[in-house]
Amino acid sequence: MSTATQRRLALAEPPTIDPLVADRVAGVDWERAAADLDAQGHALLPSMLWPQECAALAAGYETDAQFRSRVVMARHGFGRGEYKYFAYPLPGLVLSLRAALYPRLVGIANRWNEAMNIAVRYPDEHEEFLDRCHRAGQLRPTPLLLQYAEGDYNCLHQDLYGEHVFPLQVALLLSRPGQDFTGGEFVLTEQRPRMQSRATVVPLRQGGGVIFAVNNRPVRGTRGMYRVKMRHGVSRILSGHRHTLGIIFHDAM
Repeated sequence: MSTATQRRLALAEPPTIDPLVADRVAGVDWERAAADLDAQGHALLPSMLWPQECAALAAGYETDAQFRSRVVMARHGFGRGEYKYFAYPLPGLVLSLRAALYPRLVGIANRWNEAMNIAVRYPDEHEEFLDRCHRAGQLRPTPLLLQYAEGDYNCLHQDLYGEHVFPLQVALLLSRPGQDFTGGEFVLTEQRPRMQSRATVVPLRQGGGVIFAVNNRPVRGTRGMYRVKMRHGVSRILSGHRHTLGIIFHDAM
């Protein structure tokens, strides 16, 4: 597919959001979420997806037509397991989640950049931010499905795909912990200046998820604000299968 065609497909997606998704996003305690993000670099989301939606998304992993690429982690030293990036146009549910969550996070993103003395500011609407990405050559969609089996894991990493990076992203768990799989905890680490790194295990439920920092987040110290570098990953799956939906708001080169 040509670059021009990819860009046209991305920007031609309908701006309307599924009302059910909009209601779920509106029902989040966003004041609490913002406070948690400021305090610890992540915030839990209540159920954004119904069990049948989780099952349908996970089953869709086998439908190659809706994806642009497949990555086998072991081939690149990323861990074990695999994931697929969705192609444009995005499935309606994925598009709705991406478009509905962005406006709730953009204020936090701009406030963080101001605190870290980063000049970049983000527009109110996601379509405007995508246009910025696409004009810089970041044309490839980044929402993805991840699939893990027994023994699989995801090394600590950051999802940085080009010059334009939105500082927050979302992971939604599609499988049932303790039933569909065991192990496979979502892990975040903070690399603090002149200190040892700190790890956090984030408990997730099917349909729920976590908002977390893509790269840096601001932390107030005794001498003012400083930057903490965040990474995320998934611990080893002990049994079963685990599927996750990742919502990244910037597109890739």
